[in-house]
Amino acid sequence: MLHKVFFNQVVGNDWSVKHIPYQKKHKTLPVVLNQTEVSNLLSVIKNPKYHAIASTLYGAGLRLSECLNLQLRDIDSVNMIIRVREGKGKKDRQTVLSKKLLQTLREYYRKSNIKPITYLFPNKKDVNKPFARRQTQNFIRKAGLDAGIKKPVTPHVLRHSFATHLLENGTNLRKIQVILGHKSLRTTSIYTHLTKDFLREVQSPLDKLEKGV
Repeated sequence: MLHKVFFNQVVGNDWSVKHIPYQKKHKTLPVVLNQTEVSNLLSVIKNPKYHAIASTLYGAGLRLSECLNLQLRDIDSVNMIIRVREGKGKKDRQTVLSKKLLQTLREYYRKSNIKPITYLFPNKKDVNKPFARRQTQNFIRKAGLDAGIKKPVTPHVLRHSFATHLLENGTNLRKIQVILGHKSLRTTSIYTHLTKDFLREVQSPLDKLEKGV
């Protein structure tokens, strides 16, 4: 709107400026940890609750808000799924519950001084509220530093890493889209650029030239 005021009132042009293109935002590839880095990250988190939160973020590919808002009833150990209620766009979905994550969650519950009642990861000051976002961001960032990881480590980096590792393991891109709750497959397809084999599988045409050329 400001550019219209400038051209029409300040400069004095009465012609439409709709044809003037907006500058495109520069898109960068998200940060992704390799599996060794994820293992190192989780190994330095000794607090059972913190370890369970970080394991859930990575093991289920959840957004931070989705993870912290999980309730006990959302963990379905019979069907080995996690129900995500009102994720982005207020849509419910399901994601995978790994055996190792289930074991981690049970260990966390067993060691908890304050047992979860509603929220899986309750707030320390009020069990009827979810765990704090800022506190989660801080302990994950610190764990990344303690693990000697040179990349910035955030809860969303764990989600990106989950998706990339699924793709590297041969999971169908459409399935990953559904698991992550992406509206468009285009959003999910960015992870194809992050897999370790993405460029390794591409052969340069130079290698196909006859020898001596």
